[in-house]
Amino acid sequence: MQAPDVNAFLRHHIRTVPDWPAPGVQFRDITPLLQNPQVFHVLVDAFVHRYMGRDMRPDVVAGLDARGFIIGAVIAYQLKVGFVPIRKKGKLPFTTVEETYELEYGSATVELHADAVKPGDRVLVVDDLIATGGTMMAGKKLLEKLGATVMEGAAIVDLPELGGSQRLRDAGLPLFTLVDFSSH
Repeated sequence: MQAPDVNAFLRHHIRTVPDWPAPGVQFRDITPLLQNPQVFHVLVDAFVHRYMGRDMRPDVVAGLDARGFIIGAVIAYQLKVGFVPIRKKGKLPFTTVEETYELEYGSATVELHADAVKPGDRVLVVDDLIATGGTMMAGKKLLEKLGATVMEGAAIVDLPELGGSQRLRDAGLPLFTLVDFSSH
């Protein structure tokens, strides 16, 4: 978790949309963080400052489809490292590896180009939020299939009541999040 002042500042700019996409869901909308240049700068800097030191610096940043692309690409650019997208099935044009994971009702599959990372690469996996953890876990497995080491998972928002962050930690993935919406 980030310093309380940054946490509070970012939290203030996350919009809660009640009953979307279904009744009873409190959707955490990060688009206001991206719309305001000052807020977007604070958001990106919070991640970049964490990963700029030698012991925390990744070789590659992987962004999860689709909002993880926005933050992940900017973090990679600022750190001067490569960026790779982990996409929903059928969106990548080259040879891919895939991982299927369970959703509340059904399953989903994500893919990664087979040459996206090299064995031994240290990879940071980025997404907008952690809910059930399924997408980030699938991304981790894909990267490990290619021989990379997933050093950490990072997200703007953690929804710990949905159990994803705990499942990811239990699976050995360290996590860094900026805003926690527990008990809300």
